[in-house]
Amino acid sequence: MPGHHPARSRAAERKGDVRERAILDTCEALLADKGYDAMTVGDIAQGAGITRGALYFYFGSKQEVVTALVARTVEHLWERSRATAQADDPRQAIAAAMRRTVELWNEHGLVMRTAIDLSLTVPEIGALWSRTADLFIAAITAVLERAGVQPGTEPEQASAMARALCWMIERTFYHASQESREELREASSTCEHIWRITAGLAA
Repeated sequence: MPGHHPARSRAAERKGDVRERAILDTCEALLADKGYDAMTVGDIAQGAGITRGALYFYFGSKQEVVTALVARTVEHLWERSRATAQADDPRQAIAAAMRRTVELWNEHGLVMRTAIDLSLTVPEIGALWSRTADLFIAAITAVLERAGVQPGTEPEQASAMARALCWMIERTFYHASQESREELREASSTCEHIWRITAGLAA
């Protein structure tokens, strides 16, 4: 009966979602254990409890699995960060944004470092990472403007300074997250201080 198909496909999707999640979770764990270069499609399938053939039903290659993992992680990042910089008081917005950034790097630093490493050679990952950066730049720009920095793209204006702050934070966190949580906290405090100075809120 035709009426049965939607229910059946919904059930299949749910099963597919669970399997896809297992593949991505395994991939994230293998990044920690082996690193991107050393892990294979066979490793990912084995960890997810499926055959290589079953994995290829979902993803065409190791690169596709990692791209999907990056997409899932940045989506999580966007969700968590959307409201963060909205606080009316720029000081609070900056502090909240940096706290959230530390949390995300603590939870997903490995995936984020992999995304940065692959963004030059894997166009899909490069596009995801650029879009993420653009969202952060927009949020930083809004905070700077609320703090009284002049809008615009000239060197001393909000969007130019926000772009530089975004990439400074990304690179600083990239290095600190390879060291320790303590290093990440210290890096965050430094970036927060620089952001506040840029916003004219140093005191």
